[in-house]
Amino acid sequence: MIRMLEIGDSVIFIRDGARGIILEVKENLYHIIWEDHFASWEREELLEKVQQ
Repeated sequence: MIRMLEIGDSVIFIRDGARGIILEVKENLYHIIWEDHFASWEREELLEKVQQ
């Protein structure tokens, strides 16, 4: 499986538009620190990479 997202990528949570940065990857889950300093584990299909 080729991952499209990597540690350090900026992402948007597609359900509410929150922005965050990927801290860690475990199998198909991504550990994200969000702009409000909350952290969570999310599936790739719920994340969109921010194009810079």
